[in-house]
Parts: sequence; structure tokens; C-alpha cells
Amino acid sequence: MKQDEHIASAFDRDLEGLQAQIMKMGGLVEDAILKAATALEMRDEELAKQVRADDRAIDGLEEHINEEAARIIAMRQPIAVDLRIILTVMKIAANLERIGDYAKNMAKRTTVLSQMQQIEGAPAAVRRMAREVQRMLKDALDAFVQRNADLAAEVVARDTDVDQMYNALFREFLTFMMEDPRNITSCMHLHFIAKNTERMGDHVTNIAEQVIYLATGELPDSDRPKVDNTALTADAED
Repeated sequence: MKQDEHIASAFDRDLEGLQAQIMKMGGLVEDAILKAATALEMRDEELAKQVRADDRAIDGLEEHINEEAARIIAMRQPIAVDLRIILTVMKIAANLERIGDYAKNMAKRTTVLSQMQQIEGAPAAVRRMAREVQRMLKDALDAFVQRNADLAAEVVARDTDVDQMYNALFREFLTFMMEDPRNITSCMHLHFIAKNTERMGDHVTNIAEQVIYLATGELPDSDRPKVDNTALTADAED
């Protein structure tokens, strides 16, 4: 094998390894979303604790991916499409890490909520919302592997469904709080969880938009529609 061919082959292996790591990280984040939502619905404090502990592996993978990407850029000096792949992977990793934080925060609040009176139907509704976000993430990662801009665009469009689910939940929480002041604390915790889940959908949409950029060389219109009619906001805690 000629020297140039050997270098190209090694570079290809580096890129494949980097993409394999992002898929591994994505799988861990999908798992965290589902486990956190299940822990909430089942009031399972042990499962919630596991979600919080597992977040360290997600953080570690993001750090590893960034270090590996920096090494590849320094050693291989990629250009054009190859550089776009590396930068896309780094941005996807950042969004995945943030989604993992939101799942961890859901687990934190689950531990508190398990000691309170159950709000009938609310945890199951949050789980359905989280399940939709998880499906979106799976499709966004599939689109990344396939370089499928159409599938990624479908994921972007589906974020509207998540927004509508959040708005419906928000209205339900207001009703519960007005009907019985004893529900206020539980509903506030559930609202933060629902809002964090909606934010997960935003980060999945960011991933899908990066896939579109990777596949086409162009970012979609950044003014994507949002259907959040609520006044309250909730950011993920550290």
C-alpha cells in the first residue's frame, strides 16, 4: 500500500471511530430518557438514582469525543466534507450531553415527587412526551448515519408535536393547582420536568439540523416555529 493510501485509510478509520462513539453516546442518552420517564411514572427511586449515576458515562463520552476530534484535526488537517463531519460530531455530542442533563434532572425531581401525593395521569403523560422525544432522537441519529436530510427534516417538523404536548400538560397542571392548592408543589415539579422534556426536543432538533447541514452543506432556516404558549420557563440545573 502506498503511503498516501495508508494515511487515507487511517483517516477513514479515525472518522469511523468518531462516528461510532457518537452513536454509542446517543444510545446512552436514549436509554436515559426512557429510564427517567419510567422512574417518574413508576415512582421508582432506585431507577432514578441509576439515571443520575449513568450521566457520568455520557459526560465522559462527550469529553472523549471532543479530545479525539481535536486530535484528528491536529494530525490530519481535514478539509471540506471531512472537516464538516468532525465539526458536526462535536456539535451533536454537545446536544446529547445537554439532553442527558435534562434526563438527570428529571430523575432528581422524581426522587422528590415520590414522597408527594400522585397527580393522577400526569406522570404517564410526561412519559408519552419523553417517548416521542426518544423516537425523534433515534431518527435523528439514524439520519446522521445515513446522511439522510429528508429524515432529519421530518424530525425537525415533529418538534411541533412535542411543543403541543407540553402546552397541553401545562394547562392541565394549572387546572390541578386551581382545583386544590395542595397540588401546587407537585405540579410545579412536574411542570419543570415537562419543560425540560420539551427542551430535550429542542436539542434533538438541533441535532437534526446539523445532520441536514452535513448532508447538504446548508443549514435550514433557523426561525423554526415554536408552539410554546406558556409564560413559565424552566432551565436544566447543573
